[in-house]
Amino acid sequence: MEMAEKRMSRWYFGGIASCGAACCTHPLDLVKVHLQTQQEVKMRMVGMAMHVVKNDGVLALYNGLSASLCRQMSYSLTRFAIYETVRDMMGSGGQGPMPFYQKVLLGAFGGFTGGFIGTPADMVNVRMQNDMKLPAEQRRNYKHALDGLFRVWREEGTRKLFSGATMASSRGALVTVGQLACYDQAKQLVLGTGLMGDNILTHFLSSFIAVSIEASDWPVIGYS
Repeated sequence: MEMAEKRMSRWYFGGIASCGAACCTHPLDLVKVHLQTQQEVKMRMVGMAMHVVKNDGVLALYNGLSASLCRQMSYSLTRFAIYETVRDMMGSGGQGPMPFYQKVLLGAFGGFTGGFIGTPADMVNVRMQNDMKLPAEQRRNYKHALDGLFRVWREEGTRKLFSGATMASSRGALVTVGQLACYDQAKQLVLGTGLMGDNILTHFLSSFIAVSIEASDWPVIGYS
């Protein structure tokens, strides 16, 4: 009898996929930051996007992309590494899948840790995205993410790099519970019905269920 193929998760795929997604969604993230940092509500999403393109060109929608990728390589890689590695270790003892509450706790811990580690890059990302809104004499003009991190450390100190870490870590915990723990549980339930195999349709359905209950993004604070 042919043995079923054993699927091995690779946590670094999560970080790489997050970087790919960031490249596609960065313009939306930039517009979101601009909307959140308005002194008063004057524009909506489409209007803000057109305003950015009109004043600074299409490429301005990708301001801060290097910092966004740096954030994903710190935040997402960390949370995927913690969650996937510990889950596989605990599941390798032949006791079956982890209980849902353990997945939630593990996801919260991984997300909290990843959020903390990713805070410096997240802060630089927001600053780079918002820079074009400032008067020319007040702009920081970071060349790229590493330049921004180094300048913040040199000019403002290490503590400033982790400004907003509490909020970022809390958000990371909630989002990771929704994205990973809920996804794992949804996939387990879908496969348990026996109606579907471990295929792309199952992954899509599980993702849809998880995203329906995932915590939404929190406002940008503490990065000025």
